[in-house]
Amino acid sequence: MTRLIRSLSTPATPPGFTYPDVGATRTRPLPAGYNHLRHENPVGHGRAVFETAGAAVTTWALHRRSGVRVRAGAARAEPGTAVEISLGAGPLRVAAPCEVVWAVHDEDRIGFAYGTLAGHPECGEESFVVERRADGSVWFTVTAFSRPSRWYTRVAGPLVPVFQRAYARHLGRTLAKIATR
Repeated sequence: MTRLIRSLSTPATPPGFTYPDVGATRTRPLPAGYNHLRHENPVGHGRAVFETAGAAVTTWALHRRSGVRVRAGAARAEPGTAVEISLGAGPLRVAAPCEVVWAVHDEDRIGFAYGTLAGHPECGEESFVVERRADGSVWFTVTAFSRPSRWYTRVAGPLVPVFQRAYARHLGRTLAKIATR
């Protein structure tokens, strides 16, 4: 009976994903039990900067220019697209398989989120969104929730969120360079 009650009260993990809260970066609040990240970075000003930044985010150009390897099942981030992000070289390369869970492309917001699949060093979701605000300023926001899922990320412990924040800042700086050239 306890097992039945627990299974009714715990959300099921959607097939393929390693966490039950798929899509939670699109809504608030982020789920409990994870490390949370939200980093905003100014990118520039105006419609042209917004469109350029949005294209860089959704076509994987931002990730590639930031120094990671990207293998994606589509040229543009759309729900259901498989993507593998990897860092490092040779036997030290760490692969992170994901799937795009949502995407947005409207008048003032462009971006997407991907969620972790089996084999990813973390368990959770990360979104990358470009927003044009009422004053015409363009901002890039990385929102994520994650927790370790592999032995080496568990061993790294508190260093993983530090690395994630540094990577989010690096993405923001890289996107500003791409969008304002």
